Amino acid sequence: MSNFLDTDYKRKSAALTSLVMGLIVVALFFFGLTYLDPPEEFGIALNFGTSEVGQGNIQPTEALSPASQEAVKEQQETVKEQVKQTAPKVAEEVLTQDTEDAIVIKKQMEAKKIADEVYRKERIQREAIAKQQAEELEKRKKLDALIGGVSNSNGTATGGQGNDNTAGDKGKITGDPNANGYYGNGAGGGGGIGDYQLGNRKPISRPKPNYICDEEGLVVVSIEVNVSGKVINATPGIKGSTNTAACLLSQAKEAALKTTWQPDSNAPSKQIGIIKYRFSLSQ
Repeated sequence: MSNFLDTDYKRKSAALTSLVMGLIVVALFFFGLTYLDPPEEFGIALNFGTSEVGQGNIQPTEALSPASQEAVKEQQETVKEQVKQTAPKVAEEVLTQDTEDAIVIKKQMEAKKIADEVYRKERIQREAIAKQQAEELEKRKKLDALIGGVSNSNGTATGGQGNDNTAGDKGKITGDPNANGYYGNGAGGGGGIGDYQLGNRKPISRPKPNYICDEEGLVVVSIEVNVSGKVINATPGIKGSTNTAACLLSQAKEAALKTTWQPDSNAPSKQIGIIKYRFSLSQ
């Protein structure tokens, strides 16, 4: 024993252990598990007539006869009827819950269907817009190819200017840049002299534009001609024009719309061409 508590550490450890054990015993005494003796009863107590105690001032003088089989069957039928009345109610509650879930699922499916339909319409609209833009771009390229090439964003150009389907700007070094044709020396005179280009089709009537102002220069008009040879649209002042005064543009457009061309059943419904009007103050 002397070896067991021969140091201060051992003595302190023994005292601490004894204190902790004492606290545990006290805690178990006050806060330990409680139990009933006899234990608490649960459920429904049935009196079979064998109890040692009873209650009642008047007791039967004769022995009671046992319950008949008919009474027992009647009681069983009553119990079954109660069960049947209770079962549909439970089933109805479950059915009601399923019905609510089904309604929620149906609404979600309808919302998804509406969202899909909106997305489909937007996609069709985007495709239609993209197709229209592509057609307009192709149309502009063809028009620019006819009047001398289309300029790109990087400063380069494609196509050319001329009537022999060869790339380049047709002309002569001694020619007039404002000339109304690609041949000769470019000398031109008079107001409103025109140069007509519509593939292989030739103009039938070529009315001259009126000269109503003191402006001169070249006005290039883009035209659309139908199969019968009628000009259905005219846009004056496109690339190549040297003067875009309103008085010149209006007269050039009016003259272009009055121009008629050779009919061609094989031509497109809207064949694109150009007419160049040179306005000069000197006759």
